[in-house]
Amino acid sequence: MGPVARPETILMTVLVPVIVPHADTPVVVVPRDERTVRFGDLGIAPENLRFNEPPDDDIPTLAATMRAAGQLQRLTVRPGRGKKEQPWMALDGRRRRLALGLLFDAGEIDDDHPVEIYVETDPARQAAALVLTNTALPIHVADIIGAIGRMLKSKLTAEVIARTLGYAEIDIKRLAALAGLPPVALEALKAGRITLKNARALTRLSNRKEQAEIAEQALAGYGFQEWRINEKLPSGRVTIRDRRCALVSPDQYAAAGGRIETDLFDELPPVLLDPNTLSDLWLARVRRLALSFETEGVEVHVTAGAEPEMPDDLEPLGHRSEDLDEAEMAVWRDTREACVTAFDAARDADTTGDGADEILMRLIRAKIANDQAGVGGRVVTAIVISPASGSGIDVRCYSPAEPDSDVGTGDGDEHHADDAEPPVRSTWYEPPQADAPLVDTEGVNHALHAVRTDVATRGLIRALADDPGSALILVIARLFSVLVLRINLATSQSATTIHAEAYGSRRDPAIETLDGVVRQRLDERRAAWQASGLTAVSWVGLLPHGEKMALLAELAAISLDLREPRTDGIRKQARAEAAELADLCGADITLHWTPDVPFLRPHSKAQLLDMLVEMRAEDVRAASLKKDELVDWVAEQAASRTWAPAGLSWAVRPDPDGGETIEDLDEGDIGGDDAGEGPGGFILTPAGEAALDPAAA
Repeated sequence: MGPVARPETILMTVLVPVIVPHADTPVVVVPRDERTVRFGDLGIAPENLRFNEPPDDDIPTLAATMRAAGQLQRLTVRPGRGKKEQPWMALDGRRRRLALGLLFDAGEIDDDHPVEIYVETDPARQAAALVLTNTALPIHVADIIGAIGRMLKSKLTAEVIARTLGYAEIDIKRLAALAGLPPVALEALKAGRITLKNARALTRLSNRKEQAEIAEQALAGYGFQEWRINEKLPSGRVTIRDRRCALVSPDQYAAAGGRIETDLFDELPPVLLDPNTLSDLWLARVRRLALSFETEGVEVHVTAGAEPEMPDDLEPLGHRSEDLDEAEMAVWRDTREACVTAFDAARDADTTGDGADEILMRLIRAKIANDQAGVGGRVVTAIVISPASGSGIDVRCYSPAEPDSDVGTGDGDEHHADDAEPPVRSTWYEPPQADAPLVDTEGVNHALHAVRTDVATRGLIRALADDPGSALILVIARLFSVLVLRINLATSQSATTIHAEAYGSRRDPAIETLDGVVRQRLDERRAAWQASGLTAVSWVGLLPHGEKMALLAELAAISLDLREPRTDGIRKQARAEAAELADLCGADITLHWTPDVPFLRPHSKAQLLDMLVEMRAEDVRAASLKKDELVDWVAEQAASRTWAPAGLSWAVRPDPDGGETIEDLDEGDIGGDDAGEGPGGFILTPAGEAALDPAAA
């Protein structure tokens, strides 16, 4: 956001003309000839730069402003010349003269209405008045605030006032807030007893009596008691500068239902009114990272508040032992450098997105390795992760405390790192990756992209659930990657959600013929298990091999999550894995589903017409259908042809540029019902001719 103009710099600011002959010559301020004349004696000078221009559309609004607030700025005039001119001719102030003329025509003022002017008789000063838009003394900001208050009382809205005066609406709203202060506050402001910043601070008090008391004290010369305002502000407020915000963006917080309160004057940071929501988001994010270390046997404590009390038999690390030999010191220096690099990478990256999980994982591992190296390689058995404003997380490592007798005495019974378990270390081998299908997001907004990837995910769920062999490959490969290879740990980097979560929610109903079938199968298996009275392990162990494989396929399938909420969040690695899965199980979404009304409704008319062309069901009359009718028509044609958009297949096709890409999704500008007309050259088909009857559709 750019700099915001302060009230003292806006609203008909006028300047004193000065003559500066030379840099070393004192500035001379020329006095002004101020007068009040009759409106009937006032005309517009023909040399005015806009003399021949017709009145603009905002003149009536300016007239209403002058009716409400009066004349705030004098007109600059010269004496009339001859009988054909009025006694006073406006050099600067043409629009104000026209606005007064409207009031005169409406009978609200007469010829004797007083108008304040500056008279210029010197030709050079008359010429200057023609090129300077304002040549009067500056209006005090207190007068401006008072004028805004009078305008608002006369039923003029902030939007109208802003448009009339040519300033941003937020500036007028700020002045309106100041106009709501008690009169004594504006009096103190004009007298110089308080500053504009003090006046803005007064607006934060809801008690008008307290506002007046503080202003009266300032006007009396006792200073501005800002402490009285500060002590009224709620204590313990959570702002966007909170450490937890390093991993949670304002958009994520708002999407989870969090409320944000912003300061009208942009002087205080926005306040987060639901800190528990912020904590929940932060904890959920870090707990995903913690799962990886818990599978390695490291106890992980995640806290968004005070650090938990740790057992007495655990010793906090983070310091360097004085007993390290040269080789151990070299290891410590290397791990310290790696730790600093990892912290710098996290600090410089946007850690609010899932794509930063790998960066945070490296940070945690680097901190563990450095703390271990600092004490000769002792094993880390517990870590505490808490928020940090720079890198997003702070890591504190703990190791079992050593008895005093184990400490080296110089007699040859020193404690050696070789006696302990090997430390948790990270190796950053870049494994080979399959080609990831690309997606063309041009003309596709975030909502539509989310809908498309959502349906494509459900289609692959159904295909994988029907192919236990492919599901077995997926589960084994995923577990091997997570537990052994330690790659693609974040769910955003994989097509499956194992560790494990089921796709969808109660508020997000299943598509009946796709993932709905899978969920129904699992409900039936749950009922069978409950009737058996056995534990889950015993029950699964007694299943025939075929039933086990079918259950494995269903569980693996329901763990898939390839939904992409935004077009700028393409998950390339997950897409590559999805393409391989689709090829393994021969996924074809049209075996179970074709585009229905809920899927088609977010698409624009232009995109719906493109679908008809793609399925060869185009008709010249389709473009004339209303949006709802066109949606029904496309759904019917897709069902009759067993057709679905190629972009839902997860298939990889050759890229003209030399790579590989996913089949292009439907293109077109995003908009409402009138986002665009369909492509021309429709071919009338017998099926289309019958179905385009609105009654049939």
